[in-house]
Formats: sequence, C-alpha cells, structure tokens
Amino acid sequence: MDLRDDARALSDDLVRLRRSLHRIPETGLELPRTQEAVLAELDGLPLEVSTGDGLSSVTAVLRGAASGPVVLLRGDMDALPVAERTGVDFAADNGRMHACGHDLHTSMLVGAARLLAAHRDRLAGDVVFMFQPGEEGYDGARYMLAEGLLEAAGRRPVAAYALHVLSAGPASGVFETRGGPMMSASNVLRVTVRGVGGHGAMPHRAKDPLPAACAMVTALQAWITRSFDVFDPVILSVGTFHAGTQQNVIPETAAFQATVRSFSAAAQARVKDGTVEVCRGVAAAHGVAVDAEFVEMYPVTVNDEAEAEFAAHAVREALGEERFAPRPHPVPASEDFSRVLDEVPGAMLMLGAPPAGADPAKSPNNHSPLAEFDDAVLADGAAVYAELAVRRLAQGRAPVAPAP
Repeated sequence: MDLRDDARALSDDLVRLRRSLHRIPETGLELPRTQEAVLAELDGLPLEVSTGDGLSSVTAVLRGAASGPVVLLRGDMDALPVAERTGVDFAADNGRMHACGHDLHTSMLVGAARLLAAHRDRLAGDVVFMFQPGEEGYDGARYMLAEGLLEAAGRRPVAAYALHVLSAGPASGVFETRGGPMMSASNVLRVTVRGVGGHGAMPHRAKDPLPAACAMVTALQAWITRSFDVFDPVILSVGTFHAGTQQNVIPETAAFQATVRSFSAAAQARVKDGTVEVCRGVAAAHGVAVDAEFVEMYPVTVNDEAEAEFAAHAVREALGEERFAPRPHPVPASEDFSRVLDEVPGAMLMLGAPPAGADPAKSPNNHSPLAEFDDAVLADGAAVYAELAVRRLAQGRAPVAPAP
C-alpha cells in the first residue's frame, strides 16, 4: 500500500481541519468543541469510538483483518493560554493559541485513521487512536490511562508512537528521534521563606526573609553545577519571585518557584531530595523558617531503543533518507506521553515544521505567540503515523532490526 500517495490525496482536507481547529483553541482537560470536531471527522469510519468520563478524550479502535497485536498512536489536542500574534488569517482571537502545534497532531492522527481504515483488510492487528486533552500541564495521559486506554482494544498495545511538530530547529518535513531519554522530566520547586517583618531602617530587629530567599536561588544553582554529571544534567530555572509591598518595609515572607528538569530516574531522585535540603540549610544559616516542596509532574520520556530504531527505519524507507536525522540530544522540555512509554515500549518522534521560507534556526519557538507551523507537513505526518502502525503490526510482538 502506498500510504504516502494516499496521504497526499487527503492533504487539502487535513489543512482545512488543522486551520479550523486552530481557530477554536481550548485548554486543559475539557475541550468540547475540539472533541466534537474530532468525532465529526471520524464519523463513518469503521472505528469503535469512546469518549472520556473525566476529560474530553477520544479513543478509537480500528480492527484489522487478521488477529494480531495492537499498536497505539497518540495525538494531543489542547492549546495554551497564549494570545496569538501571528497575523495569519485563521488566527485564534479568544486569548488562547495552538502555539505548540497540537492542532497539527490532531489533524495528522485523523488522517492516519482515514488511511488505515481504507486499508484495514491488510492490517495484521488492531490500532488504537489516542486523541488526548490536557497535555499542557494537566497530565491528560494519566487520566486516559486510568480510564482504561491500554485495554481499549481488549489487548494491551505492543508499541506506542507519537509525533510532535517543532516550529524551529529541524527543517520542515525532517523527522528526528533517538533511543533512550527523549524529553526531560518536569518538576516544580515551591519555596516560601518565613521571617519576621519590620522597619527597613532597623533590619537587626527583624528576620529578613529576602536575603535568605536570594541566597537559596544562588545556592541551588551552585549545588546543581557541582553535584550532577554534565552528561546526566539537571536544569533549574526560577520563574517567579515575590516579596514585599513597600521599599521601607521588611516583609514577613518571600516566595519563589522554579522549574526543575532532569533526564534520568537517578538524577530525578537526587534533585528531589537535594533541592529541599539546600533550602533548609540556607534557612538555618539565616535564622528563618522555610517551607520547601518538590512537586513531581511528568517523568522522563524514554524511547525504547529498538522501537526508536524501528521508527527511524520506517521513516527512511517511506519518505527517503534525507527525511530523517538522528537526534543527538534529548529535548529539554517535557511530555506526559512519558506515562504511556512507561507502560508500553515505543517512541516519540519530532517533526520539523517551521513556516515555508523561514530560517529554522531563527523561527519563533513552540509556545511563542508568534509560533507558526507549515501545513505542508500534515500529509507526511499522517503517512508516517500510518506507516508505523502497518509496519509494526506486520512484525508481531517485537520489532525486527533493520538489515544492515
């Protein structure tokens, strides 16, 4: 089956769908209009469709002609609370934006469902299509797993794949992946320093929380650079710092929050305990109290080595050698697809999608209000989703290493 040619025939429909989704961005776990649009696009296909109880998810199962394994394909659907400033004629105007390209993911997965449904008589197993809300900080994958996603086909998947577009970095149409850590874990460090307020002219009669909080920020940076291997890195960035109401008043409290990223379970465990200990030690030295909380959000996204190699080979064979580039390093952003990959071997792939004519190195990045994506990647993204399912089902329960 020539899925790439079939996908090209769907290109106009996929562009239409992507742009209509772009106009109605929704955030969080409840995406009623987006869910309605997806259900309308899947209507009439030979799918077993179910929706989530606690979130606006859509799970669709396609039964192949032969009884065999199950493969899962995922596309996330939610947007960000970002006011769009791209100026495109299909821009959103509701203070939200598909600034991370999930409208493309959803459209490509719809395209894959259509492609595979048209060739279901040649599928050596079943395919689960995972249309997921709440990737952007709401842990939607965890909710879908809890609601039985992996049992949707009656058998657990043997492999799971996801695509993620990038508005900057790889050239448009180039796929990337790697075995092992693919994206970082995401955590939050929340710190409140409690002292004794007083007059700014008499600091000796107060216990100023501000110098202690400032010392914690610098101590955390020094501790990380001197405690972790540069080849198993940790990133800590303070994003908020709040204290005080007036220049001559020593406040009672100072608070800050940081994002903490790591790329291995071992580093994650060490940074969890270590950051809290650093804050407590600095507080003790300053004679103030501290509440330090390390909140784990998304784990490291780890690609199965064999599945990543299989996916790379599938892209090369389907689209050509020039359309795949090995990714040398993980992406220092995070994904709740990590939760699926903790349960099922599989791979996350990146797809370059900077706008036509733009310099990929200078294009606004994902999450920017100026981020734009190239609709030209939609057909090949749908084709790759479908190719991964077809080829993986044909191989049975374990991927076969490509010939040298």
